[in-house]
Amino acid sequence: MLPLDDLKILDMSRLAAGNMVSHMLADFGADVIKVEKPGKGDDLRNWKVNDVSHWWAVYSRNKRSLALNLKQEEGLGILKDLVKSADVFIENFVPGTLEKWGIGPDQLMELNKNLIILRISGWGQTGIYKNSPGFGSLVEGMSGFASMTGEENQTPLLPPLALADMVAGLTGFGAILMSIIVSKKNQTGGQVIDLSLFEPLFSILGPWAASYDISGKIPPRMGNRSNVAAPRGIYKTKDSKYVSLSASMQSMWEKFAVTIGAKDLITDPRFISNSDRLRNQEDLDDVISKFIKKFNRDPLLEKCSEAGITVGPVLDISEIIEHPYVKDRQILTKHFNKEYGEILMHEAFPRLSKTPGKINKPAPTVGENTDDILKEIGISKEQINQLREKNIIS
Repeated sequence: MLPLDDLKILDMSRLAAGNMVSHMLADFGADVIKVEKPGKGDDLRNWKVNDVSHWWAVYSRNKRSLALNLKQEEGLGILKDLVKSADVFIENFVPGTLEKWGIGPDQLMELNKNLIILRISGWGQTGIYKNSPGFGSLVEGMSGFASMTGEENQTPLLPPLALADMVAGLTGFGAILMSIIVSKKNQTGGQVIDLSLFEPLFSILGPWAASYDISGKIPPRMGNRSNVAAPRGIYKTKDSKYVSLSASMQSMWEKFAVTIGAKDLITDPRFISNSDRLRNQEDLDDVISKFIKKFNRDPLLEKCSEAGITVGPVLDISEIIEHPYVKDRQILTKHFNKEYGEILMHEAFPRLSKTPGKINKPAPTVGENTDDILKEIGISKEQINQLREKNIIS
């Protein structure tokens, strides 16, 4: 038995954030019904490599698909019937869209007073930006993430992934579980969760606002360095590979200096304290780089491991897949998908000792489970055929 086995989720979201939320719920047993456009399906299906919808295959595993035309009244009627027995409703339309369709939170709560409604948008359901486009890249720029990423005096950098969406997705997962606990504990019924992409990403950037408020200074982009602790960075090895180093604790710094045969650095006025090292990071990096360039990556890692130094490899995905840690912990697994064959993906996480998550079934094709889902709410086979003839389902 999985911990969320008795939970039913209606997921009307598209692309990454909502699918990350329902992905986490589905891995722990929730019955996630993806409500998709007939024929086209979720836009996440269009994120492909070599014509394989790998994003969909990974983040929509364990889900079911209902292809439903919500532009027709009968389609909306079916959705309302599904809401009556659902526990959670997920959507990421532009704020106000559900209200225009006559299925805003008030109407949904009338159908099911215990319904938890997760509303995902770029900027939130309120405020001057509520109707503005809210794609992750815009949020990554406006949140300050891009401003702090990259090298000083060079162009700010966006992340090479859907970072804002995925952070919001994990936040939404936690918010839903918290709402369920509150509802069951206090008998408060359902509630609406207003989840912007902006706030979760901004909240994990550290006390940036406090720093500016205290100092009046805008921290410059520092590449791989830190503005609070040193040494920290990425360094190139003799064999043109890279390692990451974090020796910012005083004890770790002193241990590192001894290991590289430079014990005198410990008493060097430039590097005595963390504050000293921060002021002299150019000099510090020069010393560290010269030492690291003497070694190939793997022998260096072994040397540092024996000394208890916090140095690790910088790996690309080809190395990650084959790494002993990843294999030993069984972080990756292959699962069969009827459209694409074997797909390599991460295992369910986090790891619960008594009720761990599980990958039970592959991501569905568009409308794969339509008939079964409709039968569950009392729609007959004959009625299903009629709905299909009228292009309300597929």
